Amino acid sequence: MPELAVEGDPAVPTEEALVVDSVGDLQPIAEAFEAGRPVVVRAASPEEVRAALARPEVAAVLVPEERRDLLELDLTALTYG
Repeated sequence: MPELAVEGDPAVPTEEALVVDSVGDLQPIAEAFEAGRPVVVRAASPEEVRAALARPEVAAVLVPEERRDLLELDLTALTYG
C-alpha cells in the first residue's frame, strides 16, 4: 500500500480500512490499529498530509484528485524542515 495516493487509487484498498477525514479523533484510529485494521486518512493540504503521516497508526493518506500536486511533496523536508 503506498504511503500517499490519490483517492480512488486501487493500490489503496479502502473496503476493510477505517477511512477518516482527519486524525483529530484518536480513539477510533487507535481501536482500528489495535484490531489490525488499516487506517487511511483523507488530506487536502500539506499540513494535513504531515499530520496524518506523523501518526504511526496511519497506513496511507489519500488526497483528492484535484490535489495531485500533493503527491510530489518532499515528505522528509515537510517533516524535518
